[in-house]
Amino acid sequence: MANPLTIAGFPDVLDPRFREITDGEMALEDDKIPTFYSVQTPTQYTERGSALTPMGLFSEFTGTVAYDGPDQGYDWNTTAKEYAKGTQVERLLVEYDQFGVIDTRFRLLARSARQSRQVLAAESFLNAFIVDGGYTHTENLALCSDSHTSPRSGVSTTTGFDNLTTAALSPTSLKAAYILGRKFRDNAGQPIDNMVFDMLLGPVDLKDRAMEIFETGTGLDSAEGTSNVLKSRYKYVDWIRLTDTNDWYLIDSSAMKENLFWFDKVKPEFARVEDFDTIVAKYRGYYVCHRGRADWRWLIGAQVT
Repeated sequence: MANPLTIAGFPDVLDPRFREITDGEMALEDDKIPTFYSVQTPTQYTERGSALTPMGLFSEFTGTVAYDGPDQGYDWNTTAKEYAKGTQVERLLVEYDQFGVIDTRFRLLARSARQSRQVLAAESFLNAFIVDGGYTHTENLALCSDSHTSPRSGVSTTTGFDNLTTAALSPTSLKAAYILGRKFRDNAGQPIDNMVFDMLLGPVDLKDRAMEIFETGTGLDSAEGTSNVLKSRYKYVDWIRLTDTNDWYLIDSSAMKENLFWFDKVKPEFARVEDFDTIVAKYRGYYVCHRGRADWRWLIGAQVT
């Protein structure tokens, strides 16, 4: 047993509000991380992934088996990063606090933690049109690019390797994006039969336009009264962390979860200690996380010009 009992050793006994408030505050904001990422607990400081390419098609048997094999696909890796923030409170402020100042500081610290994680999560989309520095991918191209490549030699990438558009959100651009995505080809150059685009992600600025497109039954943007084939086709998800008011993303949500990863090594935790000489209480938050991605074939990104 510790002797003597100290503030540093037993901080929660002196201020149980800290844990209660920070835990409650963390639960308030809608956490978008599980919506877009496969959330995993990492086992390595640097998590890595790799893949094999598909094999070529069967050929007619003419007496001898034609042998083939997969090639090494692209690799990716992502390294853990630490995040922390703290605040300090004088002892007398604790003793004479009559206006909830201390509770507010606790809440602000927890709020900063949860908001910081949302900012990090949004970077996979905010950085979709550049080579993302949050992870390493050996294709070394932006997540959304019109010139994706194949590690398998001899595969034509003229069609089916483009997931970038620059068209503003409209019924026409959505139809074109759907066709673009359904014509994706795998790394052996073959069409992918099971792409199911079901989510449209964008900023809050585009939600009303998206709802017009998805909820109008007939005569959308025309006087002919023709059936709107886009009605109820996609679920629109608006995210306040998407800062460009025009960019949007068409997503196969099932394939997204197979290729977009969030690693939580240490979920947000909070601690308190009091400095012996200055009698100042210090509060801090801390977490360890990182993100990464494998393939790009779950997304069409619109970088609207």
